[in-house]
Amino acid sequence: MSDTNYTDEEITQKVSRLPPLTLPLDPIIAELFEETRKRGGHLLNLHKTNAHAPRLSRAKKPLTYALRNECDVARIYRELAICRTAQIVGCDYEVNHHLPLLLMAGASQAQADALPRWSEHKELYDEKQLAVLAMTEEMMTQKGEISDATFSAMEKHFSAQEIVEILYNSTTYYGNGLFMKALRIVKDEPHKKAAPGKF
Repeated sequence: MSDTNYTDEEITQKVSRLPPLTLPLDPIIAELFEETRKRGGHLLNLHKTNAHAPRLSRAKKPLTYALRNECDVARIYRELAICRTAQIVGCDYEVNHHLPLLLMAGASQAQADALPRWSEHKELYDEKQLAVLAMTEEMMTQKGEISDATFSAMEKHFSAQEIVEILYNSTTYYGNGLFMKALRIVKDEPHKKAAPGKF
């Protein structure tokens, strides 16, 4: 059996503070899981947790797809914002899934390793990366406040659309991180990855 043919045991495994899913699955969730399988994706613990609210799971899917595949700003800037956000929130589940995507997007291992203390290792990042990191840091630690100087640095390097795309990525994953922590979603096995999307 291929790794993406989900077994009943896998589907009904307890993966969070919530009860495990039961069979038969809600038709909405069965369809979502099948779509993921057809794309060659793994069934993640986040998917199984979200499945407790089928209609919201279905509604969330287009936004997740758009964040991965329909942004014009380069993926590295989105992943820098997502990874730093996840670190600030303290969501290991998100960090584990997105640090590999940051590397796939072109970041060096040294940049990924230094990210928790990026402001002490500015020599590792270029001006555009530093602008994204500064904006993310301020927004996430100052309840959404971004100084004029920090925002001006973003405007120097990014269009209005690109700034909105970066902000949508970071703020969406901030909420996701809180959700994952609140429900104590268990980390996925190392080989299980989300569909990486467009690079």
